[in-house]
Order: sequence, then structure tokens, then C-alpha cells
Amino acid sequence: MRIVTYTDGLTTRAGVIAGDGSIVAVASLVPGAPDDVLGLIAAGPELSRRVSAAASTAKGGVPLMGAHLHAPIPRPRRNVFCVGWNYASHFEEGRKARIGGAASTPSAQEIPEWPAFFSKNPATVTGPHDPIIFPSPHSVELDWEVELAVIIGRSGKEIGEAAAYEHVFGYAVANDVSVRDVQRRHGGQWFKGKNFDTHLPLGPWIVTADELGDPNDLRVSTRVNGVTKQDSRTSFMVFKIPRLLRELSAGCALEAGDVIITGTPEGVGFARKPPEFLKVGDVVEVEIERIGTLRNTVVAP
Repeated sequence: MRIVTYTDGLTTRAGVIAGDGSIVAVASLVPGAPDDVLGLIAAGPELSRRVSAAASTAKGGVPLMGAHLHAPIPRPRRNVFCVGWNYASHFEEGRKARIGGAASTPSAQEIPEWPAFFSKNPATVTGPHDPIIFPSPHSVELDWEVELAVIIGRSGKEIGEAAAYEHVFGYAVANDVSVRDVQRRHGGQWFKGKNFDTHLPLGPWIVTADELGDPNDLRVSTRVNGVTKQDSRTSFMVFKIPRLLRELSAGCALEAGDVIITGTPEGVGFARKPPEFLKVGDVVEVEIERIGTLRNTVVAP
């Protein structure tokens, strides 16, 4: 099942992609169902199964091309959990570019025992086709990062790796847009450079875990103005999804509707020779196999 948040006319609501490819409102498929995606997730798997069954035969909804898609969770209740340096090749290109200084960027031979985490506040989240705001006058070093997003479906604390996928509701595509010099300047802390408004395109929908199947060997790619910049697979993640959920939930309960983005592969702009950064007017597309594509244009503030 593919779950969206969309606006048709003046109404914004949760919907699913029906059997004929149109969008049908969740509340029209199952009377009394929540009209927002967070509510649908929190309601539990039985409701999701009923919605999925109804959607498989539904027809005549809003044409997909005629609806405005928002991020499937337009405003997360909490900060988005983010993973740094989760592909071996990205460790190595970061080491060479020395972002944040050698002390904060391990070499490929020094991949740490524990994953690095930071967060992005809810205001960074934007839709799959909405603008990305250029960060002037604060910076011109605007970068891209394609990432697999994991959506938590069942709350939990101290989640063991063997049970991790029982807590996953589904998956989406994310672009962890980053302002690199701001990221470097605050004492090596990534938070500020990762937290400009609109700097987390998310979507275009959530593909539920039962539909996607194995998330561990998906092609992930980025194109800027049609030119491929990143092209890798989730199989190269150093810390797999079960390990990430184990570490994040250690002493910190994960809640239904939480969003986790899982790191980016090599090919980011700051590490290129010479470095490349996004400019106003650029179109950046990030795509994950079997999920979908985000296509965002950089606009002046």
C-alpha cells in the first residue's frame, strides 16, 4: 500500500493509491478512519489491513497528476532521527574532503563501532515536489543527500535487532539537504547546518513494509538537472536498519509515526573535485528503487 497526504481543492487529507492508480481518501474507504497519516499509523495494523484491502479494488479517485502531494507526514510530532556516515564510501569521501576536520571524520579503515546520530526539526520537512529554499545570505554551500526513510509503526523501547522490523510501518524517500559551511562552523556539530526550513523533502508516499519487502538492497540515486551524482544501493549500509533501531531505542522510546533517515552514499557535492553545490533554479531528483522519486527545485529565499 502507498499512503499519501494530498490536497484536492481546499481539503488536505490522508489517501492511498487505489487499484486504478488514483488517490482515494482513507476516510472514504473505511468509515471512521483517521483523516491524517499519523492517525492511521497510530490506529494500528488491523485498520491498515482494512484500508489496504479496500484500496486494492477502489476506483475513480482523484487523479494522481491532479493532486498536490505533501510529505506523507507533513509535520512530524518529533524531530526526525538522522544517521551520519552510514555508507563506507561516504566515510572515505568525507575523510578526503575533511568536512568538520579529521577528528570528526573517520577514514574507511576507522569506521566506528557505533552509529552517529543527529536530528532535523519538523519545519525542515517539505513535500516531494515543493521548493527547497536557498540558504542565502547565510551560505551558498547547499548540498544533496539521498536517503532511505524508515517510518515507525509500533512504539517501543530497548528494541532488539531480531524484533526490529516488527516496529517498521513503511518506507519513503528523503533528501537530507545540507548547508555545508554552516554544518562545519558550529563546533563540528551538524545540527544547525541540517536544520534550515524546507531542507528535508520527504515522500512521495509511504510504501508499507509488507508491500516493499526487503529494504536491504535498493538502488538509491540523485540527479541534479538530469545529471547523475549519486548511484548506490542500501546493501552498502554499514549499520543496517535493525542495528539503528536498537541503538536509537536504547533508553529512548521510539513512537508510532517517528521518521528515521538512514544515511547517504558517496557522490555528495562538497566532496567532488572541485566541490559542487546547488544553485537557485537547479532541479534535484532523489530516487529509491520500488519506492519513488522526489523532484524539488531550488528557489531564492
